[in-house]
Amino acid sequence: MNSMDEIEAGLKKLEQKIQDLQEKGDSLSQDIKDHDTELLARMAKSAVPVVKVVGLNMLRKGKQDTKGEIYDPAYYPQKMIILGKAAEAAAFRPDNPQMPVTDQFCVMSEEGKFYELMYSFDGFLTDSYLNPIDAKTAIEHYGYDIMFMLYRAMHDYLKGEEALVEALEKVMGYIFAKKP
Repeated sequence: MNSMDEIEAGLKKLEQKIQDLQEKGDSLSQDIKDHDTELLARMAKSAVPVVKVVGLNMLRKGKQDTKGEIYDPAYYPQKMIILGKAAEAAAFRPDNPQMPVTDQFCVMSEEGKFYELMYSFDGFLTDSYLNPIDAKTAIEHYGYDIMFMLYRAMHDYLKGEEALVEALEKVMGYIFAKKP
């Protein structure tokens, strides 16, 4: 075997190894996507301490003056983090079909539950409805961006949980087909 044959054989082995790794990556990525709901639900449980620390008490309702300032506000008692905004808000709220939705967000509460926070504005009163949703509905309506936002919140605030954050970083890389 001459040196050109050795180089060609080495090149073929290298090409085969690259192809095998690509197929394995595609398979792992599909496995993760097949279990995305379970992954998001587990991430939510792990992120509960983060929401308790960095979450906000979101506006439930308030009156709006002519300058657009809110007064007499009322807030939801539990803290929440915003994971995404709907590209197109629902036509109306599930609790009141007469109330059109002006803004709609996917939020996660400090209990690890997902909601659609739907705001309505009638020209004077800003009012909202907290629509409970499951992890599957959250992914269907808001996409994988909410998973990425939850990962980022965990990454930034979970100190001492490096192994979990590193594992999630790899999973996010498979889901988005690149490193986050």
